[in-house]
Amino acid sequence: MEKEGSIENIRHSFAHLLATSVLKFYPKAKLGIGPVIENGFYYDFGDIKIAESDLPRIEAEMRKIASLNLLFKKELWTSQKAALHFKKLKQPYKLELIKDLKAKKVGMVYTGEVFLDLCRGGHVKNTKELPLQAFKLTSVAGAYWRGDEKRPMLTRIYGAAFATKKELEQYLWQQAEAKKRDHRILGERLKLFAFAPEVGPGLPLWLPNGTIVRDEIEKYAKEVEKEWGYQRVATPHIAKEDLYKMSGHIPYYAESMYPPMKLDDGNYYLKAMNCPHTHMIYRSQPRSYRELPIRYAEYGTVYRYELSGTLAGLLRVRGFTQNDAHIYCTEAQVEEEFLNVMKLHEFWYKKIFGINDFYMRLSLPSKNKKKYATMPEGWKKATSLLQGIMKKSGLPYMEVEGEAAFYGPKVDFQIKSVIGREETASTNQLDFLAAKRFNLAYKDQAGKDSPVYVIHRAPLGSHERFIAFLIEHYAGAFPLWLAPEQIWVLPLSDKFIPLALKVKETLLGKDKNLRVKVREENETLGKKIREGELQKIPYLVILGEREQNTEMLSIRARSKGNTVQMSMQEFSSRVIREISEKTHGTL
Repeated sequence: MEKEGSIENIRHSFAHLLATSVLKFYPKAKLGIGPVIENGFYYDFGDIKIAESDLPRIEAEMRKIASLNLLFKKELWTSQKAALHFKKLKQPYKLELIKDLKAKKVGMVYTGEVFLDLCRGGHVKNTKELPLQAFKLTSVAGAYWRGDEKRPMLTRIYGAAFATKKELEQYLWQQAEAKKRDHRILGERLKLFAFAPEVGPGLPLWLPNGTIVRDEIEKYAKEVEKEWGYQRVATPHIAKEDLYKMSGHIPYYAESMYPPMKLDDGNYYLKAMNCPHTHMIYRSQPRSYRELPIRYAEYGTVYRYELSGTLAGLLRVRGFTQNDAHIYCTEAQVEEEFLNVMKLHEFWYKKIFGINDFYMRLSLPSKNKKKYATMPEGWKKATSLLQGIMKKSGLPYMEVEGEAAFYGPKVDFQIKSVIGREETASTNQLDFLAAKRFNLAYKDQAGKDSPVYVIHRAPLGSHERFIAFLIEHYAGAFPLWLAPEQIWVLPLSDKFIPLALKVKETLLGKDKNLRVKVREENETLGKKIREGELQKIPYLVILGEREQNTEMLSIRARSKGNTVQMSMQEFSSRVIREISEKTHGTL
């Protein structure tokens, strides 16, 4: 049972105050529902028109009502009595809710003597307990009644509420930052990616700048995976229907796949996942226990049919490229291999990308066994193995039911950006079913065929989702090694262009992979600096009379606002070290 002062009860109480205040200004408003949500609450209203400019006066009225020290009191009414009450008030949505509850008695909650609502409860005792400095009405939106697009469109008012003013301020800062960091806005400004209706929704086009970010991540991932014992493979973008029947994706996953292409030798599908293809590589030749574990890695492009209404920039697309790999091992090797996968995730998130706020979700099967492959012993063993591995990893995790893949339990890595936005970065699965479906075996020490376990892992998820996260996490200011344009050289006038070209040539002589651009345009230095800041260029090298005479460089680091003097040798060494060490700071 929730405590009366819990944040859920605080938020629920604010929802009642919101309805009370709206009815004062709009007495004919039709009341919908007013639940608690993450970070706050909302209430739905019919037959009113409210703009965000109306929120301050509604909020002020909520504060006024709260100051009256009103008691929240719950009573149980018969459904008939409650229905008569709301019928008299001409509240059709409340009548519908009572009818759908199909209960003899329903909860009715008083807010003092000023408001009475259908509610199961969960409030503070008195409005004086509400932290009035820690709530704010935030936005207005449209919402279909009961989420049904065939039903009336209602007006939904959102509010944020926390236990303290500091928490509210942090949340409001995060929301403001989220708007500034929106990867769709920054992606357009920084010329990273685009969409075209002629290509189709959810199918991103990577522009040169965005392709650099993709390529740099992929190049380094391949280096890391080679060091960690992975072999690279490549598979086709399509396959015959038989392959996906063998894997079980048809019928379990068919609704998320594109329709089949009917050819003269049968139906073909666009690849929705890489694993069935990789399994065929494993079984292309006999395997011995001496070879295991085998780790096959691929940046594989897949296509999934997502409803158009669910698409969201790069976060949810129909075509994406995964940092995928499949590990084939014995049961005795599962623990060490899965632990190494966990360590690889930690390496990427903490060391390379500076993402310190993450945890794992261990997804177990639900009680509805129809969603999963029928192998009770396999499920039991795989679940037990992963639970033990999670404990041994020492990394934060939680268990959830009903989110397992149809062929085994999985571990999702949840990462949070600096503004608190949480995304699923990768999914890792322990698959005990593939061995049976694909006849994936190896010769053990006794010369007998034994089934392998398969670990599916993708630490960086897909380019699309992960880069969207990074854009927002870094606010478009990528670390030097990822920045599409790393250094701009800015001559103060045409007179210093030869010096600028020489600086560029010298830098490229130190590292030909550096991305250096001389800005020769006839524009003021101030304009070039402003543009450099807007384009999130890590380093601006300013060259004029002083630099030509002293053979020193004036370096302006991104967002620093001042310049430092540095020799060519020192600057180039620091830049190269920053790239090789994948550090996040600038001079």
